[in-house]
Amino acid sequence: MTRRVPEMMKAVVLDEYSGAAGLRVADLPTPQPTRGEVLIEVAATPINPSDLAFLDGNYSPRPPVPAYPGLEGSGTVVRAGPGMMGRYLTGKRVAFVAGGGGGGAWAEYVKVPSRLALPLDGDVTLEAGAMSVVNPMTALAFLEIAHSGNHRSVLNTGAAGALGQMVDRLLTSAGIRVINIVRRPAQVDELTRHGADLVLDTSSPDFDAELHVVCKQEGARLAFDAVAGELTGRLLAAMPGEATVIVYGGLSEQLVRAEIGDLIFEGKTVTGFWLTRWLPQKNMVQSVRLWRRVQRLIGRELRSEIRSRYPLESVGDAVTDYESDMSSGKVLLTPAEGTD
Repeated sequence: MTRRVPEMMKAVVLDEYSGAAGLRVADLPTPQPTRGEVLIEVAATPINPSDLAFLDGNYSPRPPVPAYPGLEGSGTVVRAGPGMMGRYLTGKRVAFVAGGGGGGAWAEYVKVPSRLALPLDGDVTLEAGAMSVVNPMTALAFLEIAHSGNHRSVLNTGAAGALGQMVDRLLTSAGIRVINIVRRPAQVDELTRHGADLVLDTSSPDFDAELHVVCKQEGARLAFDAVAGELTGRLLAAMPGEATVIVYGGLSEQLVRAEIGDLIFEGKTVTGFWLTRWLPQKNMVQSVRLWRRVQRLIGRELRSEIRSRYPLESVGDAVTDYESDMSSGKVLLTPAEGTD
């Protein structure tokens, strides 16, 4: 039976790049899918660090305002434009990536290209599916990067966050030693309780010396850095020559800093990672295998804990809640009642 799709929907609109202060909930026309597109009734959509960067105008691309936030989510395909893939997806539960011309994920309905709507296995809930693209795919990318360079140990900053914990679980299960780095003593205790083997705190006066010793013992020459700022340079300084720091976030909200001598005389490098650039490098077969692996691991190594849920109308409160503590579980917006 075909679901009735209303002519109007509620959606979050960003009127200015000023964080939660720039948000409002508006009644907008429900988008209509054209060829190669599907319309999804949104069940759940998370708030990620990348969403906060978008709200502040620090994410690429930066569309003119009014803009429509929300990069990923889950729901049910309720309508499709012409095309075989759209017909196949109609009625199916999917995870999706938003952000194109069909609006953002923080809405009751979103239109996306069919290739960005990924069918969920029957045992994956819509809430879990809402968080199954950005963080899990990034964690799998980091595992592939570590394997391709034959790295037996890595540094993992922002380790108390949802993605940081995924990286620890996934790489540890693959036999790679993970040196987790957090910014507060309480996060050390939390990660240790959750089974993390090695956790260092940047606020400790002995951090740099401890990190240097651990990097030498473990031969760590690869770091995944979610923080940037001066921490990037501290990581480089602690690692042996020919080391690389891959910056994929800017939690410090500061410019990357590094010593010139580390770059010139030690052969160390700083580079960046963006999932949006990495994924298109995969062919169809590789992409399917990657998604199947996410589905298998979404309840284990790639799981995310949920701290709170908010209706779409309370988006400002939801963003404030997430900003207050980004390490103790995900905050979801739930536009549709009954997520399964």
